[in-house]
Amino acid sequence: MKADTRHLELPFFDDAHRALGDQLAAWAPAQQVDESDDRRACKQWVRLLGDAGWLRYCVPASAGGAMDKLDSRALVILRETLAFHSPLADFAFAMQGLGSGAITLAGTPAQQAAYLPAVARGDKIAAFALSEPDAGSDAGAMTTSADTSDGGWALNGSKTWISNGDIADFYVTFAKTVREAGTRGITAFIVDAGNPGLDSSEHIAVMAPHPLATLKFAHCKLPGEAQLGALNGGFKLAMQTLDIFRASVAAAALGMARRALFEAVRFSRERKMFGQTLADFQLTQAKIGEMAALIDAAALLTYRAAWLRDDSEASGAGKRITAEAAMAKMTATENAQRVIDMALQMHGGLGVKVGTKVESLYRDIRSLRIYEGATEVQQLIIGKAVLQS
Repeated sequence: MKADTRHLELPFFDDAHRALGDQLAAWAPAQQVDESDDRRACKQWVRLLGDAGWLRYCVPASAGGAMDKLDSRALVILRETLAFHSPLADFAFAMQGLGSGAITLAGTPAQQAAYLPAVARGDKIAAFALSEPDAGSDAGAMTTSADTSDGGWALNGSKTWISNGDIADFYVTFAKTVREAGTRGITAFIVDAGNPGLDSSEHIAVMAPHPLATLKFAHCKLPGEAQLGALNGGFKLAMQTLDIFRASVAAAALGMARRALFEAVRFSRERKMFGQTLADFQLTQAKIGEMAALIDAAALLTYRAAWLRDDSEASGAGKRITAEAAMAKMTATENAQRVIDMALQMHGGLGVKVGTKVESLYRDIRSLRIYEGATEVQQLIIGKAVLQS
């Protein structure tokens, strides 16, 4: 089964993006990964994606990447196509980009050389550690601290809901270096997995299995060169990183929604009812029409956000597209939830049978409405931007 790539003819994309989409759409269906063990499967996907060269789109050319800079439209194409075939493959790809993105943006030449080429090859698995038990949407409330110690740093505290937790080779970790300064007192650090004082063994089981863990830091000592970016500039760095990848979260939702529509169309053409197929009923046609419109509406916002960021980077304007990315993320994830729910309903009893594709999509899509900024946070971002315009 090959994903449809006709949407790449839209003017948001150029010929290089279209070629990328066609190549990936041909490659993805041929990959066979047993996903019954999510941690083992995630490692296998990283290996496959690295060997095939797809992870090169997670880093810039200077570090072995496929393009001069991180390209939002390429990330969108990759995530949408991978999510169509396997949400876990999309997860494995996305975390290589998100987990290393801050190093791309703010790393020293030595840090970039030590981590980014290995990420692009799939030799190192990356992770992004920002959230805490009482600091998710409110990053300024984090309590994990970093204090100077013996010419370096000592980290204490915990992070939770960390994707790739306990399988990552390194964690880009955000900690308070000025405790009472809110978001203005946060600094980023690179913490290697084997660092004494780091415990990543507490796994978190979720409804759509993928590797999650709680990280615990107990006087975790780091050298001075583990600091990533400017002192107390961690919050800004985290937001810049999330800006790059937020539109790609929307793309992952798009991929899942497109797969749900594909499954609904196929099932409705095959299912016999009252002497005709399910597809012959006007109510079915209306639902499929609604699903297609919801997908296209989300796609246009997603591609716009990615194009605006790439255009800003190319022109040197450096304009943030926070509100546009928020619109894309909110609309794509919410619309995908509706599309997948309609596809499941169309399948009747089969829709809730474990092992049916629409059943797994129903579980997979739910977390996308929460992570990297819940829908409610996106609404606030958009509302503030409108009021300030």
